[in-house]
Formats: sequence, structure tokens, C-alpha cells
Amino acid sequence: MTADAAGNDLLYISSDFSDSIYVYSYPKRQLVGTLTGFTTPGGLCADKTGNVWITNGTSILEYAHGGASPIATLKDPGYFVSGCSVDPTTGNLAVTNFENRKRTGRGSVAIYTNGRGNPTNYVDTNIFYYYYCGYDNKGNLYVDGTLSGGKFVFAELPKGSSTFTDVALLETIESPGGVQWDGKYVVIGDRDEPYIYQYTISGSTGREIGSTPLIAGITQFWIQGRKVVGPNPEGGVGIWNYPTGGNYQKLHYEVPGSGSTISLAK
Repeated sequence: MTADAAGNDLLYISSDFSDSIYVYSYPKRQLVGTLTGFTTPGGLCADKTGNVWITNGTSILEYAHGGASPIATLKDPGYFVSGCSVDPTTGNLAVTNFENRKRTGRGSVAIYTNGRGNPTNYVDTNIFYYYYCGYDNKGNLYVDGTLSGGKFVFAELPKGSSTFTDVALLETIESPGGVQWDGKYVVIGDRDEPYIYQYTISGSTGREIGSTPLIAGITQFWIQGRKVVGPNPEGGVGIWNYPTGGNYQKLHYEVPGSGSTISLAK
């Protein structure tokens, strides 16, 4: 990391192709660091202090804003981890476990109190593979995944509950993408389509309010104010206006990407 990296807002991009994390100043988009030594890094998330969480194989690593070495490591030895989100109301960290480590059973959602210690695991019996998750401003957690046969499933773990509520989306999403709260709507990505979709969730029903065209498909996006950023699994990272989408700024980054997050300087 460059000496002045921590003084900037930072964009983190993970690549399970190169097993690295690329860090850019934001919005200037200048490369200020490359973190290495990972094993299939996936989803990323940042908390309100600027700390960044990186899902990595069967563990989750925490980095301080602009830091070059992890400050904490969480273990989830029974699973392969996928996505993460920090509850803005409690500081709890939710991690989606894609599947068990033996590749013989379903995944889960692991929640670490204050981002520390051993997690409590939650299972939705209708989700086999868990992909991404996102908290809203009230501490409700939204998760996407699939049945073992590949059919898309979306669910909510309401704040204070230990039981998922499956949510029927009135429009079809083919392949799970990122999940994030944009301040008003739950936003869900479809890795097979160059769009992200805004939803209102009421009980067990989700209704599409709008969509953002992204030109290229992305995996785990990150919304920051009036911008959305995300890596394409085939290579390249785009930055679009949000929610209008359309034309985009492209980073000089051609390695296939996995996840993204923006960490704000203190």
C-alpha cells in the first residue's frame, strides 16, 4: 500500500483469478495497493469505521482502512465463505457460507457478534447454496441463493429473528448476484444479466420498483451514494451513475473480478 493510501476513500476489488485484492483511491481510480496471499477471495464489505472484511476460502479477514496486513481473522472451518455484510445497527457481521467444506451439504449464514468470536449459524431449508447478503438500515438481513438444482431463492432474516422468511420476487432473477440496501430499496443483482434491480419487500413478497442497466454483467456490486461499482467476472471493473446506469467509467483492470466495496477515510 502507498504511504498516503489511508488518507483517501478506497475502492477494494477482489479477484479469485489472481487471488489478490486491488485497492484504488476513490473516486480518482488510481491503484494504491495490491494485497496478496489469499485463497479464492470473494465478497467484500466495509463497516462504518472503514474497516474492510474479505471472505477468503474458509475464513474471513479484517483489514483496517488502508492497511497492508489483516487485523483480525475469523474462522468458519466447516464451510466455503462467499459474501458478507455489516449490520449498521449493531456492528454484527453476517457471512454467507456457499456450501459445506466437504461439498456434500448445504451452506448457511454465519453471524459474528460485533465481528468477533464464534458465529451463530442460520439455515433456510429452501436454500442450498448461499451467495450474497445485505443488511438494511433497520438490521434486517437479506440473502440470495439457489436450490441444489440451481433455482433462485431470496429470503429475509428479520432483525431479532432466528427464522428466515422466503420472499417471492414478482420478477425473475436467474443467477444470484450482490445484495445491498441503497438507503431506500433492497438492490439485487443478476450475474447473468447486465442489470441490478431495486425492490420493496413486504412480508413474503418483493416488488420491483426499478432497474439500473450496467452494460456488462457484474458479480458483487457496491453502491456508494450516486455511484455503483462492480467487477465483471470476465475482466474489467465499471463505475456507473446510480440509479440511471448506462455509460460507465472503466478502471484499467483486466483480471476477472469477484467482489467490491468502498471504504471511507475517517
